[in-house]
Amino acid sequence: MNRARLGLLTGTHAINDLYQGLVPALLPFMVLERGYSYTEASGLMLAATGLSSMVQPLFGLYADRSPRPWMVPAGFVVAALGLALVGMSPDYWVSWLAAVLCGLGIAAYHPSATVAARMAGGSSQKAMSVFSVGGTAGASFAPMLAAAVVGAGALHRSWMLALPAAAMLVLWYACTWRDGAKDHCATRRPAVAQGELPANHWRAFFLLCGVIVCWSIPYVTVLSTLPMFVTRELGGSDFMGAATLTSFTAAAAVGTLLGGTLADRRGRMQAIRAGYLLALPALAALALASTPWMALACTMALGVCMFLPFAAQVTLAQDYLPRNQATASGLTLGLAMSIGGMVAPLFGMLSDARGLRFSLSVVLCILCVAAAQAWCMRNRRSEGSAAPAAVRA
Repeated sequence: MNRARLGLLTGTHAINDLYQGLVPALLPFMVLERGYSYTEASGLMLAATGLSSMVQPLFGLYADRSPRPWMVPAGFVVAALGLALVGMSPDYWVSWLAAVLCGLGIAAYHPSATVAARMAGGSSQKAMSVFSVGGTAGASFAPMLAAAVVGAGALHRSWMLALPAAAMLVLWYACTWRDGAKDHCATRRPAVAQGELPANHWRAFFLLCGVIVCWSIPYVTVLSTLPMFVTRELGGSDFMGAATLTSFTAAAAVGTLLGGTLADRRGRMQAIRAGYLLALPALAALALASTPWMALACTMALGVCMFLPFAAQVTLAQDYLPRNQATASGLTLGLAMSIGGMVAPLFGMLSDARGLRFSLSVVLCILCVAAAQAWCMRNRRSEGSAAPAAVRA
């Protein structure tokens, strides 16, 4: 395991996902200062996140063709530039185009960086979990940074939000320059021919994508309705609703790390299956919770269990498509996980019509489908040390 390289990539993941979290964090300030409607605010969110998820597989295909080491720093720098322009531009459509630019940067970063993190971590699933938690940490810090920089009608200071990316860019090239001789030699090694790699297992890969889709729907539904469930259904305070949501995010980070450790010790499939099977009673208990404190406990358990399979699913996707590992990352982390966000409005309407408990019961059934699919999946070992094109730099 190359700990220095993994640490650097984890830092870049935190910076990149910081800008993914800053897009929704800026919206309340833009609504207040510029008088945007909720529809206009939603349009900015869709431009940044929806487009990012759709084009991420295309960046994966591009990265698989030949070495693209520049896509890692270029991704988070473009995301930072777009985010700064979103806040500074007084014109809505210029801000919308800037949000598109931010989303493109986020999408360009993930495929190459995820495969590079896999190579830096070797066969360790915990290494991938550490890389994943870096992104979670960055996104979690976004609301506090946005409030500190652009709060109190200070959207003109949005350029300051690009400073973390500038600092990381300097660090990235400083480390690259320091290790330049070794990295240069690494890029000179003979390329591995596609015929020498194991064949792609597309059927197993699409089964995994189905599992992730059925995972993303409960995840996004819980994430978007949890504060309202605590305050409206259970009579909790606004603080309790926010605390429950925060605990869900924190528990997800803990679950990601635990899942990586479990996968290293017991195997990937055991970590994946255990996560889904344990998440079912946790989600059922949340749907039946009668007090805010009970909901808090169930939420923490659910966050840990739902994210036990996360790192193992990423590496499994790459092993299913050894000839297109960046594409596998783009499809699983981008397109498949975005389905939950796309159907979220449907569950919002369902909650309005039948109540939040009913919606949680429906997504519990969807999570049951994911658990059944996960039980049908089979492991696939990564054969040899042949690196795909996206990483041979």
